[in-house]
Amino acid sequence: MNKKLKTISLDTMIDKHIGKIGTPKRDSFENELRLDLLGEAIKQARLERKLTQEELGQLVGVKKAQISKLENSLTDARFETIIKVFRALNAKINFNVELLNQTMKLA
Repeated sequence: MNKKLKTISLDTMIDKHIGKIGTPKRDSFENELRLDLLGEAIKQARLERKLTQEELGQLVGVKKAQISKLENSLTDARFETIIKVFRALNAKINFNVELLNQTMKLA
């Protein structure tokens, strides 16, 4: 019996199994992806500078375990700590804030 495989997009699969954009489950999923990217960025910058997690922790004023948790996205770190980590790594930081479905008026 020869069955043809149907090809569908990743977006379609995420919509079906996680939820459509704007649903709480999808928002949570998207936020977790962003945290993974942030953790990976910290790890790559640390490795490029040939620092151990312990050395980076000393520069920032936190323990090695906190750096490990950041890199592995196992914690919701304080924003201040994340900024300190990137400063210690001498990394340029860009954050984009997008307000969805809102109109801002300046007086």
